[in-house]
This record gives sequence, C-alpha cells and structure tokens, in this order.
Amino acid sequence: MARQAWDPDRLAARLPFLRRRGLLAQATRAFFTARGYIEVETPCLVPAPGEEVHLAALSTIVHAPDGAAARKWLHTSPEFAMKKLLAGGAGRMFQLARVWRDHEGSDTHAPEFTMLEWYRPGADFSSMIEETTQLLRAVLPPVVTCRGVTTDLAAIEVLSVAEAFARHCGVDVLASVGDADRLAADAGVARRDGEDWEDLFFRLMLGRIEPHLGRQNPTFLTDWPAPLAALARRRADDPRVAERFELYVCGMELANAFAELTDPVEQRARFEADRARRHALYGREDWPLDEDFVAAVGRMPDCAGIALGFDRLAMIAAGAARITDVLWL
Repeated sequence: MARQAWDPDRLAARLPFLRRRGLLAQATRAFFTARGYIEVETPCLVPAPGEEVHLAALSTIVHAPDGAAARKWLHTSPEFAMKKLLAGGAGRMFQLARVWRDHEGSDTHAPEFTMLEWYRPGADFSSMIEETTQLLRAVLPPVVTCRGVTTDLAAIEVLSVAEAFARHCGVDVLASVGDADRLAADAGVARRDGEDWEDLFFRLMLGRIEPHLGRQNPTFLTDWPAPLAALARRRADDPRVAERFELYVCGMELANAFAELTDPVEQRARFEADRARRHALYGREDWPLDEDFVAAVGRMPDCAGIALGFDRLAMIAAGAARITDVLWL
C-alpha cells in the first residue's frame, strides 16, 4: 500500500523544500510591500472562471438560506476579480491565490495550485519585464538549478515569438497566421487531421521551441501573434502582435504577462470567439459571459499584469524535481 503524503518519512523528505517555500512566500510579500503594492484576497467561487479555450474549470452548487441554488465555479485565475478592483481604483496590487484547473497532473502541474498575480497601473510591457527580473533576483539565489537545468539570473534573454520560430523552425510565423497548411509546409511537418493554425503553432512551440527557452538565462518570450493575444492589447506599432510575454526559467514556463487590453468592445469580441471555439472543441458545461468584467475592462487604467506559477517558483528556489515536493499535502 502506498504511503500517504503525511507519512512521517515522506513528510520529513519534503520539509526542506517546504521550509524554502515558506521563506519564498515571505520574501515575495516583502518585495511587493516595499514597492507600494497592496495584498488582496478575492473570492475563489465565482460566476465565471475565465474564457481560456483549453482550461477546464471545476464547479459546485451553492445554496442560499432560502434554498435557492446557483452554480459557482472555482476560478482558474484571480485575473477577472483583480481587474475589477483595478477599475475601481485599488491601484497596485498582488495576490497569492489558490486556483483550480481540471484534468491537470504531472511533475510540473497540479489541479490545485498557487498563483502569484500582480497588476501595476501605469506600467508598460518593458517595465513589467524589468520588475519581474527584479523579483527573480530578490527571491532566488543568483544561479538556480531545477530538474537538471541550471540558469544564471545575472542576464536575461528577450526573444520575440517571430524570432523564436525563425531560429528554431526556420519559418516566418507571422506570415502564416490563420493558414495551417502554409505553416506546416514552411516548418516541414505534416498537418494532422483537424489541426488548425493555433494547434500547429503550439505543437511547434512545445516540440521545437520550448526545449531551448530559459536554460542558460531566463527567457522572456514576447510579441505573441494577435490571435493569441488573450487579454493583452495589440502593439500600436505592429498590430500583427500583442504585448504579451511568457517567462521561462530552468526550462520551465513560469509566468504569463500582458500589457492589458482596456477596450470593452474588443474584449467582448475575443470572449465570444473563445467561447465558440471552446464549445466546438469540448462541448463542456458552460457559464454565462461575465458582463461585469467586460464593463470593468472599459474603466481600467493603462496597466500591465502578470500571473506566475508560485509552486514552480518554489520548485526552482528549492531545487525540487516535482511539484508535489513543494506542496504540504
């Protein structure tokens, strides 16, 4: 019979990692407090968990004192709630939030995990890269090793998606947007049955590009093709791309950041497109579009925000091989 996670021997083996996690949380809070951020706590049970196409949310039924029942969802990110606070004028804020995503599970994924998310009014894309770099250097040692990869934090790599595809796939990915056949031909791969441009983009990302990212130094992968903007705004000087970056350290994807979209009309259009694609692909139980959030988008200040996987940051800080090493239970 397998021993439980609380078995004294198993817990003792994890305690050095868990103590390092606790110190990391303290250092993270100190970093943001010193920079004038306020720590917030937003509800985990929400009327709409997000509109990400490929994330599966968990739901429950909540009963009012009069017996009325309503379905609520465990959020996949505190993003919607924190942006509503931004619209209300809360200013700089951060949160260490518990979040849930169904169908997750691997050495670097868990169905319940901790997200470090922060937003800064007035920040642009470049200043968010700078601040994220400062956070890494404040809470981690100068050189970190995790899962067999050693990364030196003294320097960073800033690489656009187009540059990454040209370097590792030999293609002009922006010229192929929306054309899966062209992307497949240019990359020298066979297109799979039912595979659209976005599917093929991520297949190439996972197979050819991500293995090269965040190894010698942290990599900020920037300027994502506009169809993959999510909640980021398009670049004013090149609307083919969005002001979005992902961060890789020790070969792991660690964070996803946006210069935030503040146009409610475009936000609604993106949500409706995402909902249609999610329904076509998965046909999952759904939730109403969060009209309150769409309204808040139009009142948000210019700002940038980032979501960082805190458990993965703890893995890097502690040199742990598995996400379960840095979870108490």
